[in-house]
Amino acid sequence: MLLFGVTTIVRWVMGPSFISDQVDRIHLQLVIVGAAVGLLIAALILSRPGRTSGGHINPAISLAMWRFGVFPGVSVVPYVLAQLIGSVLGVLLAGAVWGPAAKDPPVASAVLQPGAGWTAAELFGAEAASMGAAEAASMGAIVYLVGFFLQAPRLARLVPWLVGFLIGGTIALLGTTTGGSANPARQFGPALASGQSSFLWVYLLAPMVGALIAAFVLDRVNKHRTVLTHRLCGTEEDGAPLKERG
Repeated sequence: MLLFGVTTIVRWVMGPSFISDQVDRIHLQLVIVGAAVGLLIAALILSRPGRTSGGHINPAISLAMWRFGVFPGVSVVPYVLAQLIGSVLGVLLAGAVWGPAAKDPPVASAVLQPGAGWTAAELFGAEAASMGAAEAASMGAIVYLVGFFLQAPRLARLVPWLVGFLIGGTIALLGTTTGGSANPARQFGPALASGQSSFLWVYLLAPMVGALIAAFVLDRVNKHRTVLTHRLCGTEEDGAPLKERG
């Protein structure tokens, strides 16, 4: 659903459409895409499947939740595989629904490409940093903030909107430079569908590294508190509000 939605949004905002005819400035288009994708992510986290699974939809989040100690290690690989497979299926479905408009440039299955002049090494560092919020490029900030919010029951229910805001801001601010992925699954399906995989390893690995570093830092900075759940909806399994752990 995430990648079908992302590809659909990019198709109508940046591909041939009445929206792109009226809004032809790339930065404004990225603001629209970021806002729409942010709302989509929040809705998916709060949906029934999102509440059931934890609503990760991002391998870096699953890895971070394992590092926080609230997600079983044996589930990380199955989750990551499911996220990557879902990415491919979502892009293929969007291509089947929207046809050449989704597959051909400028949409090209919503694949991300860094701005001109980037090397793989430079992009790795920048893409790891793009885990951050719109106003900051500090490495892994999104994972740090999600973990911080999930340590406090009064903040935990805000996590879906926090994640949507941060990812939307990342898209708007970094879309013309690194591409603003911050999610290995976001790039995996589009890269395979479009055949543009030259920087794929960076988009797959950098967010994972950023997530691990952020989890490590949060553990050191907030030693007296623990992350209460891996569920991004911020509730107990039965939907009840989180409670402080003794």
